[in-house]
Amino acid sequence: MLLKVKINGEDKVLTIATGERLLDLLRREGYFSVKEGCRQGNCGACVVLLDGRAVNSCMVFAARCEGREIITAEGLGTPARPHPLQEAFVNAGAVQCGYCTPGMLLSSQALLAENPAPSVEEIKTALDGNLCRCTGYVKIIKAVQDAAKRMKGAKGR
Repeated sequence: MLLKVKINGEDKVLTIATGERLLDLLRREGYFSVKEGCRQGNCGACVVLLDGRAVNSCMVFAARCEGREIITAEGLGTPARPHPLQEAFVNAGAVQCGYCTPGMLLSSQALLAENPAPSVEEIKTALDGNLCRCTGYVKIIKAVQDAAKRMKGAKGR
C-alpha cells in the first residue's frame, strides 16, 4: 500500500504494510528521534506532531496519515539552527539521558503553538503524557517557560 505524506516538510510516497504503526514506519525511514517506549501510548517517547497536534505514534496506524503532515524532532530544528525549544532545553539542563527529550520537545511545541504564554499548570498538563525518569521535570518546565518568552519576543520583532 502506498502512503503520501509530508514528513518534516518533505513530500514522501512510502510503502506501508497493512496495520503498520506510524512509529514503525518513521523508525524504518530513519527518523530515530521517535522512540519506542511502552507500546501503549502511556510514555510519550514516540510523540510526533500530526497536523500540528501531539500524538503518540505507537497508537496511530500509518495508513491514517494519508495526505497529512508529520513533524519529528529532526524537523524541529537543526544543529546549525536549533529551535528555541531545543536551545532552552540545553540551556536549562533539561536533557539528561535524552530518551524522552524528542517527545517532550514536540509536546511543548504543540502547546506553545496553541498557547504562547502557558502557565506552569498548563505546561504540566501538556506534558502529562510524557514520562521522564531523569530530570524530575523542574528543568523541563523552566525550559518551556524560557522558550515561550524567547519565541514571543521573536514574533514581536
